[in-house]
Amino acid sequence: MESSKVIHAFYTDDEILLDAVKAVKAKHHHIEEVFCPFPVHGLDKAMGLAPTRLAITSFLYGITGLAVAIWLTKYIMIEDWPQDIGGKPNFTWWANMPAFVPILFELTVFFAAHLMVITFYMRSRLWPFKEAENPDPRTTDDHFLMEIPVHNNEVELTKLLTNTGAVEINIVDKH
Repeated sequence: MESSKVIHAFYTDDEILLDAVKAVKAKHHHIEEVFCPFPVHGLDKAMGLAPTRLAITSFLYGITGLAVAIWLTKYIMIEDWPQDIGGKPNFTWWANMPAFVPILFELTVFFAAHLMVITFYMRSRLWPFKEAENPDPRTTDDHFLMEIPVHNNEVELTKLLTNTGAVEINIVDKH
């Protein structure tokens, strides 16, 4: 595997980082990753990242949960073991549906929440015993790190990053 060089530019303020990302993108440089100790509003848009489709999957998981809840209540309470509750037997799902609303709601939320967590971990490639990809532990405390690939333009990138307010700039081999 061939190693490539990247520049790690450190920032201590999220607003300065956001302005730096915009400046680097304006010069048409590719930003590999930005490591932050907390979410920075607008950073995804500044980096040009595509919007997430997790909301669509959440909706589909909720619909799946609702369908399972409808099937479950119909099968258990109408077909398999119909019960005379309060002296008013009714053997249609539609007539009994108001009593099933809590079950329908809970299974909708249950499926959406649990399947979203699984989807998020799979999409983010976060699984048990995975080693951290964080290049510097300071990014979990009070520093922001912008990682930019180097293609024989170290001087240009270093000058640009210094002008954007980087407090530290390192050129490292990324394996």
